[in-house]
Amino acid sequence: MLENVQIISDQGKAKFAVIDFEEFEYIKSLLFDEEKLEDYLDYLHIQKVKQQSGKRLSFEEVRQACAS
Repeated sequence: MLENVQIISDQGKAKFAVIDFEEFEYIKSLLFDEEKLEDYLDYLHIQKVKQQSGKRLSFEEVRQACAS
């Protein structure tokens, strides 16, 4: 998401970001739907954790972590 953003600058400072309208609609839907937003934030968190640690967890470890 947001890979193709055009930045419009004024006097060397970024003023506007232009994005594809479909991406705008998707982001808007995320922001107005708490469940979608929560799912997306969970996804981002998982991606961050995966980058920080190469360790793989067993299903049982994940289940125990979620129960906590």
